[in-house]
Amino acid sequence: MCAAKVFALKCSVQKYDWGKHGAASEVARLAHGADEDFKIDASTPYAELWMGTHPKGPSTICATSELLSDWIKTHPETLGHKAKELTSDGVGQLPFLFKVLSVNKSLSIQAHPNKREAERLHKENPKEYPDGNHKPEMAIALTPFEALCGFRPKTEIAEFLKSVPELRLVVGEGNAEDLLEEKSKSGSSSLKKSFTALMTSDDKTIKEQLSHLVARVQEAKTSGDSEAVVSCQGDLLLRLYDQFPGDVGCFAIYFLNFITLKAGEALFLEANLPHAYLYGDCLECMACSDNVVRAGLTPKFKDVPTLCSLLNYDSKTPSDLLFKGSRMSDDPLVTIFDPPVPDFTVHQIQIPSTVDEQIIRPLDGASILIVIEGNAEATSQSLGNDVLEVKDGSVLYISAHEAVTLKLKSPNKEMLVYRATC
Repeated sequence: MCAAKVFALKCSVQKYDWGKHGAASEVARLAHGADEDFKIDASTPYAELWMGTHPKGPSTICATSELLSDWIKTHPETLGHKAKELTSDGVGQLPFLFKVLSVNKSLSIQAHPNKREAERLHKENPKEYPDGNHKPEMAIALTPFEALCGFRPKTEIAEFLKSVPELRLVVGEGNAEDLLEEKSKSGSSSLKKSFTALMTSDDKTIKEQLSHLVARVQEAKTSGDSEAVVSCQGDLLLRLYDQFPGDVGCFAIYFLNFITLKAGEALFLEANLPHAYLYGDCLECMACSDNVVRAGLTPKFKDVPTLCSLLNYDSKTPSDLLFKGSRMSDDPLVTIFDPPVPDFTVHQIQIPSTVDEQIIRPLDGASILIVIEGNAEATSQSLGNDVLEVKDGSVLYISAHEAVTLKLKSPNKEMLVYRATC
């Protein structure tokens, strides 16, 4: 049994086939950094690092191998008042799951239901929707990170409907004309009709028209017609088609924003916002749920009617979708990403090389901290004279109301830390 209120965690690595392979994976780098016994295999995809109490990938306490969830059951006071309100008494769960993702192959086009919708879907189809919780998510880029997210401005979609005849055919002439007429007006009915028509088109038509479009783009690339390639998002189309040939999701690039986040930039994926991660490394924090409504770019279960009925069809630009953090007023080294949900908040702590010591402040709720870069000695009141050595990939559980001091060990080297709480 661990007596300290701050301790190191050993976290689960998920080896999904869409993950980056070998040392190219940030997940693998961090897992090896924290544990030298973790061997990186060049042929293995390292997709996700899970930090928390989720039963499909639970963290354990390094010093004792005890499940973090079991420790929390016997020390529920360490969760803090808010976290205890968000979880059931005695279950030993955190209300959030913290992850690192290393994406090499695109994930599904998907959205997550709100709480009311999740409860309904779970009641109607518990096999595919295994719980009644919502699943808001936040992604913070660690490297340049590509994603599809939210519907493009209707003027952009209208241009694609005019310039990509294969898209117009699968959407349908009437739906395309309605969207072209409504492109500069408020309202989203024509966008919903067009997107639903695309996603519910028969497979034969989708495959035929994608084949025509891909052949046209390949011919343009061969002839050096870069303008034609760019005008139909040709490079992205070919990449997705190579990963999921004949999949309707390849056409979705003409409806959804293509976004590349810089390191440190964030997206907040609220309920019913369509999105798909395409490539790169990111941190992700989410409410604890397994509810995903998928409709393309996946071999998994697709629930197209549900997705199309739930989606938010508001058009936004990529800059509209960026989720801005705010500097802590009395500690400019801390940027807080605080979404409009109670389940989680993420702190980014950037410690410059000129700083020798940084206080990780006590919070009202329990938190999980991961070191992305740098090394330090960690101390706290509950640790007494003990010192935790932290380095790239180290993960700490910090109980509510507990402060941690990081004494940097590498001169002239910055330290980057992220901390999830609620």
